[in-house]
Amino acid sequence: MTESTPKPSTSTNIKSANASASLLPGMAIVCLWMLGECALGLFGVITHHLPPIALLVSVAFAVAANGLLKLRRWGWALTLAAVFLSLCYGCFLLFRFHQGPMIVMVVVNLVFFLYLIRPEVLERLK
Repeated sequence: MTESTPKPSTSTNIKSANASASLLPGMAIVCLWMLGECALGLFGVITHHLPPIALLVSVAFAVAANGLLKLRRWGWALTLAAVFLSLCYGCFLLFRFHQGPMIVMVVVNLVFFLYLIRPEVLERLK
């Protein structure tokens, strides 16, 4: 009697391929943050605290979050740019107008920027 070794099924290969293309928990948190900033921009335009041009920034935040959720490289790049620009805007408000609560936005965006440039995050993108 010969013993036959079981052949790996194709479903195992598909699972291993999909395991490397899964969303990290930190990436999901960044997407939620981006959607929150989008909502704040929309609320500011609706209540007339921000100019209507802020709608473009809000749409860019939503598109960036969507692209990152779908694990697209362009979504990662757009999210990275949006986080960096939010970081710069928060620093401007903090240092120019001395708005203390902006330190929270600056720190969170800095942490997300440093997270997004990690090699582990880049490996997950298509």
